[in-house]
Amino acid sequence: MTRAERIAKLKAISKERVLILDGSWGVMFQKCGLMEEDYRGTRFADHHGQLKGNNDILCLTRPDIVADLHDQYFAAGADISETNTFSATTIAQADYDMGEAVYDINFQGARIAREAADRWTEKEPHKPRFVAGSVGPLNKMLSMSSDVNDPGARSVTFEEVYQTYRQQMIALHDGGVDLYLVETITDTLNCKAAIKAILDLEDEGYEPLPIWISGTITDRSGRTLSGHTAEAFWNSVKHAKPFAIGFNCALGAELMRPHIAELARVADTLVSAYPNAGLPNAMGQYDEQPHETAHELHEWARNGLVNILGGCCGTTPDHIAHVAKEVEGVKPRQIPDRPKALRLAGLEPFELA
Repeated sequence: MTRAERIAKLKAISKERVLILDGSWGVMFQKCGLMEEDYRGTRFADHHGQLKGNNDILCLTRPDIVADLHDQYFAAGADISETNTFSATTIAQADYDMGEAVYDINFQGARIAREAADRWTEKEPHKPRFVAGSVGPLNKMLSMSSDVNDPGARSVTFEEVYQTYRQQMIALHDGGVDLYLVETITDTLNCKAAIKAILDLEDEGYEPLPIWISGTITDRSGRTLSGHTAEAFWNSVKHAKPFAIGFNCALGAELMRPHIAELARVADTLVSAYPNAGLPNAMGQYDEQPHETAHELHEWARNGLVNILGGCCGTTPDHIAHVAKEVEGVKPRQIPDRPKALRLAGLEPFELA
């Protein structure tokens, strides 16, 4: 299939059933027991700093492990797998002084995922697989000061954030992703820079790809780190006409549910959710078992709250397999037909009928 045909197929399937995303990548890499040599490979053998923990670089140094994780998630029942590019931007990779490798990480990450998806589609043509280009948050924010003594201080400009996302989008597009997944959004202004990069590339002649936006409610306040409630967050990004909107990370399913329900009420597009496996314990580990996660998410699907389900921190292929089985045959959420109105957002939503 061409990419346009795959996108059309993805949109058609989304009307028929709940789509399944993959789970955590970090926890799976930890299980592999990787050493510094795995991250360095031959290309970065002489790099001056430590690379262990820079999971994105494994797209270049251990592509076999990355491909195997795609295979594990597809085998578990995932329809969509993310590229291993969560922190593959010049700003995030500056921590490792690996900015020059950013294009290659994203391109190869997309190619590895594309090849895995195509293999599974050929093997199981009744269940085509798709690739989401993972575009993660930055370690620098546009909405919040970098200096507690200076509210106006910023360590990065909008143009810098825009350019770092633009470079990532080009490489993911060149590598063959089916859609962009701008995820784990803590700062909505950073997200807007990513959206602008995507839309500008379309204006320049790049093939348009669906945009999937997934924010993060950071705690029990019910807000993103930059202050938005669920509805205000939606109002802030709906101009991008995303393929899907949702939340991931930070919370387990139990605490995330009311925020997903709010998105399901207001969003005139698909709603996604991929929570953590509960909250971490005192040792930073996730104890929620696959059947527990699946039980929670089955209730969401049964009550018509979601169109896409997956897992974030602490979830494994076993979690995804349980979720896929639990929602099999459950109808996806019906997109509401909301009346037209002027809808804006500060930290709170504002609607003028």
